[in-house]
Amino acid sequence: MSFEILISAFTTMIVMYDPPGMAAIFLGLTSNMNRTERFQVAIRACILAFAILTVFTIVGMGILNLLGISLGAFRIAGGLLLFWISFEMLFEKRQERHEKSAETAITKDHIANVAIFPMAIPLIAGPGAISAVILLAGSFEGAAMTSALIGVVLLATIVLFGSLVLADRLDQFLGATGRMILTRLLGLILAALSVQFVIDGINSIWMVG
Repeated sequence: MSFEILISAFTTMIVMYDPPGMAAIFLGLTSNMNRTERFQVAIRACILAFAILTVFTIVGMGILNLLGISLGAFRIAGGLLLFWISFEMLFEKRQERHEKSAETAITKDHIANVAIFPMAIPLIAGPGAISAVILLAGSFEGAAMTSALIGVVLLATIVLFGSLVLADRLDQFLGATGRMILTRLLGLILAALSVQFVIDGINSIWMVG
């Protein structure tokens, strides 16, 4: 198993999670909670999101096969979706969209449900993250490598959980400028990764053809 593949997968998941941006949103969602309540929301949201992504890691390829969608086609479509997300991160559109989802949840749902919606779904385990794990699963064939990918997703989720638990300190440390710079840097990395997914998809289709 290539160490570079594991690093690439971990980087992809960290970029999709966007811990600094997620920490700021988490603070807004839990502004009326104490530290213990925030911890409970964070751990519930991360566990649920990890469970959702694990399911798609295991059965995602099976769903594609059932629908008659080739891995190459999904790589191209998924790469384009991830590129759009990277575009939103570079121009701060993703943060605005997530904040709107957060505001809607506060007005419509009880605070106890924040861990499920919108934190776990769709902020953490959203379409982008789900697409990412299915794309990555295509490069991790076999039970051992699939288990390794699940381990990578778990590690990235633990990093995200840490950022949520320390959200107040992280937000104070980075500030608005630091958070903007880091989010845009992650967006640039995601753009490069998404282009690579598209290239891999085109190559696989070309080889089959």
